[in-house]
Amino acid sequence: MTSHKTVAKAAGLMMVAILASRLLGLIRDMLIARQFGQGGLVSAYTVSFNLPDLLYFFLSSGALSGAFIPVFTEHLHTGRQRDAWQIFSIIACLMGLVLGGAIVLSELFTVPLVRTLAAPGYAHKPELFNAIVHLTRIILPCQMFFFMGGLMMGTLESRQKFSARAAGPVVYNLGIIFGVVVLSRWFSIAGLAWGALIGSFAGNVGYTFYCLKRAGFEFHPSLNLRHPGVKRVGALALPVILGLSLPQIDVIVNRWFATYISDAAPAALNFANRLMQVPLGVFAQAAGTAILPTLSAYAARNAIADLRNGVSFGLRAILAINIPASMFMVVMADPIVRTVYMSGKFTTSDVGATSIALICYSVGIFAWAGQAIVARGFFAMQDTWTPILLGSAATAIFVPMNLLLMHVMGHGGLALATSIAATIHLIALTVFLRKRLHGLEGRQVLASLTKVCFATVVMAAALYWLRVQAADLIPVETRKGAALLVLAGMVLASVVYVGLVRLLRVEEVEFVWSMIRKKLTGKPDSDDAPPAVDAVPPSADQNLP
Repeated sequence: MTSHKTVAKAAGLMMVAILASRLLGLIRDMLIARQFGQGGLVSAYTVSFNLPDLLYFFLSSGALSGAFIPVFTEHLHTGRQRDAWQIFSIIACLMGLVLGGAIVLSELFTVPLVRTLAAPGYAHKPELFNAIVHLTRIILPCQMFFFMGGLMMGTLESRQKFSARAAGPVVYNLGIIFGVVVLSRWFSIAGLAWGALIGSFAGNVGYTFYCLKRAGFEFHPSLNLRHPGVKRVGALALPVILGLSLPQIDVIVNRWFATYISDAAPAALNFANRLMQVPLGVFAQAAGTAILPTLSAYAARNAIADLRNGVSFGLRAILAINIPASMFMVVMADPIVRTVYMSGKFTTSDVGATSIALICYSVGIFAWAGQAIVARGFFAMQDTWTPILLGSAATAIFVPMNLLLMHVMGHGGLALATSIAATIHLIALTVFLRKRLHGLEGRQVLASLTKVCFATVVMAAALYWLRVQAADLIPVETRKGAALLVLAGMVLASVVYVGLVRLLRVEEVEFVWSMIRKKLTGKPDSDDAPPAVDAVPPSADQNLP
């Protein structure tokens, strides 16, 4: 099986599973919006994730993905299985102790930490502030479950097994839905936090450990920090933690500033961000997760041409899917928000606030998606300092941009600052990776991007025409009318865009969707015709940058 096909098969599985998770996430958010609206309680729940998220991002997320997986994969692919499992065991013991201690300290000092890092704008609103403190204390232990599950998932992904990673978010969302539907009857908004705690354990620890037992693993409790592999992970960990955390910090910074705008601003940003995450998570997260082990294997063999080809193909494919997704979310923002959220305590005025944030977030979908591929090109080569330096520069621009645009556009300015920073970061990452790999098959990227942008502009014009016509034919201000408009828009956008990219022969889209169709229909590999020779660009030096 070709390397592109291996990645596409893994990405296809992840896309289907993440799509299920995102749909459950939408159901979760619909239930939250219906039951609690877009007021202070939902903002308190949203902001209560700031401190736990910071704790996880800075203490373990980088070691799990960008630092641990390449080192673990390298040992597996070079016949050093016992060393690989020793590294796993030492990292599990060490980070378990560090993260556990950090959680205990955070529980003890929640009040000053929330006042400083999570919700400074609510410090003089006792009801909201106390709710945030209470919810934060419930959610903090989730980070241990995310760490334990993430480490186990990393060992599975290194062996091209992605079912645990795919199932984790699904179970997590089911836990929160259980909290909304059942636990909130007794605990109000705290029921959601308890549901998150239950879901994080069941999805990340319970099912993942079951998968790990079936796949086989070794665990040798140890704190031998002198192991060469552990030293390598340690050398990579700090810059990778920062490199992977900076994009996530953008969301936390948004919430931090939003507490100064209004009680509802964090909730509006969160509802919009959740919608934006649907296309981003389905395509970018799946592709990024699936491609890292393959790129790491190329780097371990010093196969630079294959690595260059893999990154280029992944970037072209992800942009070909997410550029039209960005435009669809921008043009259809209002009816999408009405369809998903407008019921119960979620009012028409809430629709307007969330729609503005959704438009401003969605213009950056393509940039976030591209980062998921390009950044992993660096991590696969175990080059962690370049992404962190570029990410730090982007964040240095992002923070004052939040302050400036917040005063001009309110909460919409915070979302727009996120998109601008993501675009700057993607451009910088691409330029530096191109130099590192002596090109990124630039002619193919430019040709594909030109075709995709042309098809996207035509698609956007068709969607705008549809909205104008629909306003005179159906009650688009109602939830049912908006849902009908969104459905019609999806059909029209699919027909126009897919028809054009096929006419223009955008091979990356054809190849990716053929693999997704195979996953959905369950056809064996023999029924899935291999791509034409020119459908997957060869990894050869004649592919000029």
